[in-house]
Amino acid sequence: MSRKEEILARLRDAIVNLDYEGIRDVAKEAIEAGLSPYEAIMEGMAKGMDIVGQKYEQGEYFLAELIMAGETMKEGLSVLEPYMKKGEIKHIGKVVIGTVEGDLHDIGKNIVITLLTASGFEVVDLGVDVSAEKFVEAVRKHKPDIVAMSALLTTTMVNMEKVVKALEEAGLRDKVKIIVGGAPLTEEFAKQIGADAYGRDAVVGVEICRRWVSEKG
Repeated sequence: MSRKEEILARLRDAIVNLDYEGIRDVAKEAIEAGLSPYEAIMEGMAKGMDIVGQKYEQGEYFLAELIMAGETMKEGLSVLEPYMKKGEIKHIGKVVIGTVEGDLHDIGKNIVITLLTASGFEVVDLGVDVSAEKFVEAVRKHKPDIVAMSALLTTTMVNMEKVVKALEEAGLRDKVKIIVGGAPLTEEFAKQIGADAYGRDAVVGVEICRRWVSEKG
């Protein structure tokens, strides 16, 4: 195994083993060894996030591990980002994401953002309590491939339909794919409100987004 391969394997393992303390040192080592930040992210840390996602799906890891892996990834990114040249990251697609109006929950949304970023997406985070108008405005401004909406309350999930309708009225609906997620949602609800997909968890949601852009590309 070459030194480069060894460092990439250690970056991957730092994510899988949730080594929040150690990942900064490995990321610094990657830069010192002449690896490009993009390579360190996509060939090292993103591979680790893929494994974490698989472990989550298989029931080996739970929500706490998924959150911790996301925090570990951010820690590694904070070391690598200053070394990135403008335009070095080739994004595979763009996602506008937000928690819908009336809902202030963001843990699920933030995990999705970390996984999307690790997969090579450019992500525009609108935050929480986002009105239909703000989603429309963001789609006009950022021209994303995908709109992702999150809700954790049965009282706020109905606001997802308002966003779909607002995008229709603005003539933007056919320009984006819409994915929804959150504890109270179902496949049936997603169909009923006119969304393209329902992500039962962050890992599945990101897989759907990856599939969409690869089909498009």
